Amino acid sequence: MKINWGTGIVIAFALFMSFILFFVFRVQSDRKYDNELVVEDYYKQERILQDQLNRQENAVSLQHQVKINSTKAGVEIEFPAGFDTAKIKGKVFLYRPSNQKLDIEKPISISASNLLIPKSDLVGGRWNITVDWEYEGKGYLNKKEVTVY
Repeated sequence: MKINWGTGIVIAFALFMSFILFFVFRVQSDRKYDNELVVEDYYKQERILQDQLNRQENAVSLQHQVKINSTKAGVEIEFPAGFDTAKIKGKVFLYRPSNQKLDIEKPISISASNLLIPKSDLVGGRWNITVDWEYEGKGYLNKKEVTVY
C-alpha cells in the first residue's frame, strides 16, 4: 500500500496535534506544574488599592524612611529612629513570586528600631517585601524587592 503526499500531510498534522495536546493535558493535570493565580483574592485586593496608595504616600512623606535590606543574617527592616518602638504595630508580608507556599506573614514586635527576619526562614531568591505598619493611628506602607543569597 502506497501513501500519497496528501495523506502524508494529514498524518503529519494529526501527529503534530496529538503531540501538542499530549503536553497540554500533561501540564494541566500534573501537580508539579502548579497553575495558580498570583494572589487568591485578586478582586478583593483591587478594592483596597486606594487605601494602600494613601499609606504609601504617608510613608514617602516621612523625614526618615523605612530601610529594607538583605544582609548576611537575613532581611533587616529598620524603622525611623525618632519613633517610639512600642507604638509601632503592623505586619510584614514576605511574598515569594515563584511559589505561594513559601509566603510568610510576621507581626511587627520590636524593642529596638529594627526587625530581623532570619535567613534560615527564607529560601534564596527574589522576595517582595511589604511592611504594613501603623504609628499613633496613622498607617504606612513600604514595599521593596529583595534578593536573598
